[in-house]
Amino acid sequence: MALLPILVYPDPRLHTVARPVQAIDARIQTLVADMLETMYDANGIGLAATQVDVHERLIVIDVSEERNQPLVLINPEIVWASDDKQLGDEGCLSVPGIYDGVERSTAIRVRALDDKGQERTLEAQGLLAVCIQHEMDHLQGKVFVEYLSPLKRNRIKTKMLKARRETERA
Repeated sequence: MALLPILVYPDPRLHTVARPVQAIDARIQTLVADMLETMYDANGIGLAATQVDVHERLIVIDVSEERNQPLVLINPEIVWASDDKQLGDEGCLSVPGIYDGVERSTAIRVRALDDKGQERTLEAQGLLAVCIQHEMDHLQGKVFVEYLSPLKRNRIKTKMLKARRETERA
């Protein structure tokens, strides 16, 4: 397993729309393992392949307290979302240190393949539903800050660019 570099907003690669995974082979199995290791190392609860510059429809999630219940969703598709919405603070490994309110459906049903290639349908609510919606946005080339006002988004972009310049100088 290996730690993968996480793209940081406003990297334009974060806006790439992911294509479907064609085969769940050794390459995908390795990618899943590397993404889980990367997510756990960064103290995240979700990671989309787009965030590690692999533009295929694959996300990993673990919202458990013990950090021992990884969920792998390959080619995920939301087949139902509740009309009930809730505003909640979200953060993102690609936008470190930034948290802001995003409105999401409180419950969803998602269909996907697992890491063994088995199709499954999952009902999710609460934090898991939010996390799945957030990570699926990444697969569409969308970062959560795009739900914010243009003013907030520009402030975040400026802050991220400044942090990158300071890191590069160090």
